[in-house]
Amino acid sequence: MRAIVHQEFGDPTQVLEVAEVPLPEPGPGQVRLRTVLSPVHNHDLITVTGNYGFKPELPARSGSELVGIVDALGEGVDALSLGQRVASGGTFGAWAEYVVADAAGLLPVPAQLDDEAAAQLISMPFSAISLLESLGLAAGDWLLQNAANGAVGRMLAQLATARGINVVGLVRRSDGVDELAAQGIGNVVATDQSDWAAQVTAITGGAPIKVGVDSVGGKASGEVLSLLAEGGELVVFGAMASPRMELSSGDVIFKQATVRGFWGSKVSGSMPAEQRRALFGELIQRALDGSLTLPVEATYSFDEVGKAAAGNAVPGRRGKILLQP
Repeated sequence: MRAIVHQEFGDPTQVLEVAEVPLPEPGPGQVRLRTVLSPVHNHDLITVTGNYGFKPELPARSGSELVGIVDALGEGVDALSLGQRVASGGTFGAWAEYVVADAAGLLPVPAQLDDEAAAQLISMPFSAISLLESLGLAAGDWLLQNAANGAVGRMLAQLATARGINVVGLVRRSDGVDELAAQGIGNVVATDQSDWAAQVTAITGGAPIKVGVDSVGGKASGEVLSLLAEGGELVVFGAMASPRMELSSGDVIFKQATVRGFWGSKVSGSMPAEQRRALFGELIQRALDGSLTLPVEATYSFDEVGKAAAGNAVPGRRGKILLQP
């Protein structure tokens, strides 16, 4: 079978290639999936560079999420059936024609949900809803986030709004405001405007902002913190611009603010099964009723993986890049 691999760590547009590898066989509690579609995530590409929290042994596979068809059952698997369509968000090596996955971690996909949405249902949306769940916000509360035009930022805004939570989004360029408006997401402010902070206050009407989510780093971290209410919490989700955060000690001290990190894979790994099921159920419902949108920018074949990696970095991208065997 064919799979995308890399022999060395480096630029994904250069080091990723397609190779013939053995067809895997499922062990006890596992199933083999025939891959239908698999998304390209930032963390997938960062893993290829060798700079992510997880560093595979070389030569290495790539990809971590897919929608596929159950092709073979391992011993003891009776909750799934051959031909069933399922989604997986934690299967390393997903960029392959066939993959083996633990049956317990697979999510059956309802017939009403198309392949493009199902392919990206778990990793980013589940990170977004898990993050939202961890914030402890109630209907009517205010949340401020930067990187609002990123995949998780867009999903967080949609999921929070569906729960009645107010969201203000920050983007680094004015074009991002219009891009999000076209997707039905409002209350977005561009920080390249000199009065951006005043615009945020005008949107909230001066109401306290209880939580800020930072996915950018650098001075952007401090910008979010500066607008939080007393006792506010800054949650660090990513570091798109800088691995260092520039925070005002005065804001931390006098606001009695809390700063903490959030890593979705760690949180989901320790989450009780009942809570996971409830959150996945909410995701599916939001996707089906349209309150959560999962757009696709482009779909590439495995042979075009270099183009897919390059396309993932294009500014203003409005949806996921998908790979198709």
